[in-house]
Amino acid sequence: MKLISSLVTLGFIFFVFVSTTNKPTSFDGNDKVADVLNKLGESDPSKFPNFKIEGVSAEAGRMLVEEGFAEKPNGGTTGKQSKHFVCTSCHNVVKEDVDLANTDPQERLRYSEETGIPFLQGTTLYGAVNRETYYNGDYEKKYGDLVVPARNDVREAIKLCAVECAQGRELKDWELESVLAYMWTIDLKMEDLLFNGEETEELQRILNGDGEKRNGVELIKSKYAKGADAHFVYPPENRKEGYAFEGNPENGKLIYDNSCLHCHERQRYSYFDLDNTKLTFKYLKKKLQGYAPHSIYQVIRWGVPSKSGKRAYMPQYTQEKMSDQMVEDLRAYIEKRAE
Repeated sequence: MKLISSLVTLGFIFFVFVSTTNKPTSFDGNDKVADVLNKLGESDPSKFPNFKIEGVSAEAGRMLVEEGFAEKPNGGTTGKQSKHFVCTSCHNVVKEDVDLANTDPQERLRYSEETGIPFLQGTTLYGAVNRETYYNGDYEKKYGDLVVPARNDVREAIKLCAVECAQGRELKDWELESVLAYMWTIDLKMEDLLFNGEETEELQRILNGDGEKRNGVELIKSKYAKGADAHFVYPPENRKEGYAFEGNPENGKLIYDNSCLHCHERQRYSYFDLDNTKLTFKYLKKKLQGYAPHSIYQVIRWGVPSKSGKRAYMPQYTQEKMSDQMVEDLRAYIEKRAE
């Protein structure tokens, strides 16, 4: 009996061992995209924050991104990273596109209205650590050689944004690593990617060892943009006529409410105050055809540069962030409200 009992016990142990070691590798919506890629042999440790530096924490990074300052490692708080902006002046920290592989400004505007997030010039920081390139397209025209080290390096991209875009001071090492640590708390999750049923099954098979891992990596990366395209475009040649599109004032209202007012209502990030009074819209309509900074054509396509003693500025909207049609929609709304 003892022999039989021992054999049964050994058989059970063997069954548990085999069941455990052969347990299928699965994923669910809450899994980090980076973790699933790591299972497939794709990882970039250089992007991970250095927690060996004193004071590095995701919470300190969140404070720097959202509030502009953080608690120092040895007590007290830092000075403002920028006197003019915080990161969220121009960047969301949540998902802002439904389809991360095929971003479209009009769909982004619709999504911003549905979710209550602002419609901004900068690309969201959500999923930034999953990207492979930064300051793409025409940003070299704006920042010159400064973009070269930032193209493929998330740390250099953060540095460039802090000093040039935010017109602020350089980040200390612990601050930089903290921002990176925070960004890893808002990285892409598998639920953000639009897999169909067949793709989900294929990826599951590959994770279980039935298929090439490289195919799984390519499938995952096909579901989100590895960088954000950016092309600067000109205002219309004839500003009286505008772009060759008929404007939709209802869509223009969404742009005004979710974009213009984000920075200009009660001078949140700007010296130029905007509100919903008829007087404001009459003023904007009057400025439409000119070349002064208060013309929507001028500021949307050229931005407003910083000046001596007034380093705050308005960054322009690239074609990927606001289409010509959408600019005309905003014009139509302004003209309607000015009546």
